Amino acid sequence: MTERRKILVTSALPYANGSIHLGHLVEYIQTDIWVRFQKMRGHECYYVCADDAHGTAIMLKAEQLGISPEELIDQVRKEHQQDFAAFLIDFDNYHSTHSVENRELSSLIYSRLRDNGHIATREITQAYDPEKHLFLADRYIKGTCPKCKTDDQYGDNCEACGATYAPTDLINPVSVISGATPIEKASTHFFFKLPEFSDFLKTWTRAGHVQEEVANKLGEWLEGGLHEWDISRDAPYFGFEIPDAPGKYFYVWLDAPIGYMASFRNLCEREGIDFDSFWGEQAESELYHFIGKDIVNFHALFWPAMLSSAGFRTPTAVCVHGFLTVNGKKMSKSRGTFINARSYLDNLNPEYLRYYFAAKLSSGVDDLDLNLDDFIQRVNSDLVGKVVNIASRCAKFISKGNNGVLAASIADKTLWHRVSAAADSIADYYEQREFGRAIREIMSLADAANEYIAAKAPWQLAKEEGREQEVQDICSLGINLFRALMIYLKPVLPAMAADAEAFLNSPLGWPAKIEPLLNHRINNFKPLMQRVDPDKVTAMLEASKEVLAEATAAPLSGPLMEEPLAAEIGFEDFIKVDLRVARIVAANAVEGADKLLQLTLDIGGETRTVFSGIKAAYQPEDLEGRLTVLVANLEPRKMRFGLSEGMVLAAGDKQGIYLLSPDSGAQPGQRIV
Repeated sequence: MTERRKILVTSALPYANGSIHLGHLVEYIQTDIWVRFQKMRGHECYYVCADDAHGTAIMLKAEQLGISPEELIDQVRKEHQQDFAAFLIDFDNYHSTHSVENRELSSLIYSRLRDNGHIATREITQAYDPEKHLFLADRYIKGTCPKCKTDDQYGDNCEACGATYAPTDLINPVSVISGATPIEKASTHFFFKLPEFSDFLKTWTRAGHVQEEVANKLGEWLEGGLHEWDISRDAPYFGFEIPDAPGKYFYVWLDAPIGYMASFRNLCEREGIDFDSFWGEQAESELYHFIGKDIVNFHALFWPAMLSSAGFRTPTAVCVHGFLTVNGKKMSKSRGTFINARSYLDNLNPEYLRYYFAAKLSSGVDDLDLNLDDFIQRVNSDLVGKVVNIASRCAKFISKGNNGVLAASIADKTLWHRVSAAADSIADYYEQREFGRAIREIMSLADAANEYIAAKAPWQLAKEEGREQEVQDICSLGINLFRALMIYLKPVLPAMAADAEAFLNSPLGWPAKIEPLLNHRINNFKPLMQRVDPDKVTAMLEASKEVLAEATAAPLSGPLMEEPLAAEIGFEDFIKVDLRVARIVAANAVEGADKLLQLTLDIGGETRTVFSGIKAAYQPEDLEGRLTVLVANLEPRKMRFGLSEGMVLAAGDKQGIYLLSPDSGAQPGQRIV
């Protein structure tokens, strides 16, 4: 065993205004597997994370929901923790960036940057919403592109011609938040002098702290010249006020990475761990950040520069991964492949996904595809058909033939040596984050074990008199081979490993040399994993569509929308939408759905069934006989509760949901033009 290491590991902080989805879980599962492996190897390893809880978006979302930002982030944090725990993500500490520790550390680091001459102040002019009394980030402004004159473009770039510009250059700009015309307003801002760290970063990014392809991308930015980084925002803003600067707040990306330190400090104070031995400038411990490729600039440029100036250690490595695709395409809400953690958990075993991700993860930044047919086949073939099959084939002969006690020797020492000696190469794959290669080697060993058992056919030998010991020897080796495979798989499948430990009556550690269990009593075998049911995968996809349907039907509080206005369409597109007057002839609650009502609609000689997320606003009996508006030519959508044959129109604000209704003289079936 190598010398005991001190390791601190983090994953990127999930933003506290939405649910965890499978795209997020690529990172947390990858990190958790690596941490579990390090702990199995006997190292002192801590895994911390937190909710990223600051910023304009959270302030506006809370306002939209009619609650305080503190209430919002508390609700979301509880949901995040429940989902992570269900996926067996084992944090040593899960905190929030809206914490005392983070406020203190952010102020400390900022003060050191300022005292070291690395903070500049100057007046800048920004777009300002005169109705909301709020400076507007680029994403909250839309208007006409100043280059190609295309309407409905964002405040920093045009999706039509690709031009980039300042939001003040937009023609006829409007605030997405209020609809008001923004004005220009000057304000003093604080900047981190990032360009002064160019030489340091050119060296740091080429010193093995990031993957080569990431270093190459960072090199392009460094050669192009770095800019000073605006680290301040004006009130109103949900975050930490900058010391000695009333009305000025730290930009969320200033205090978010400091949240790693804050979460660890919270753990240190609770457990008596020496904080400085992990974060001090001369700390000999190791620090690893696991992140997605979309936030590399913050973690591999801004963050090490800040730490260097403030007198803290820089990361040992920033481990960057790619994005998740589903069935070869970007996750899609319309196809039901934008899958929330909870939609998955309600239908499938979380260890299926942990195994599948592990089988496809590497140390690179390539995207990972969740092919659902391959997902079903691989889990069923590898875990059930290969690994569990070894134990289920052999256990009954040990229980019945030798009272549950394994043989005193190994029947095939060559095979045992092949499987047990693979520990070093598999450990190296885990260490290097080459999980896919580790899984391939483990499954190759599982194939060898199954081939041995099939060739020896103990179930046939058991029928022959005088061959009882031979059966015991074969099956005892099979059980030991299964145990070695489960040691290798334990970082990936902790729950299945715990069940295997109960069956084996032995812990699954990872010593320097794996020794077999001899003359050892095992317990009765119980099924360790069920096959993936394809119907459950279908149900998960349908549940994802229902989550989207309920979210789409939820009210938009005031003028702020969670997604910007869609691009303009021509009249020829609009006229394709067939809006019909409909009479609600029946309305019923939907069992198992929090927000849906099942509406039976008369549209003049034809009856339609529609599921609508308006349960919070209406009692079913109050809707019967009422007129409403139906999108009649919308493609029917199969839901878990039935087929929805259209969509009724509704609007909403902070006070509630309002079903759109034509005047009382309208007749069912009339087209609205």
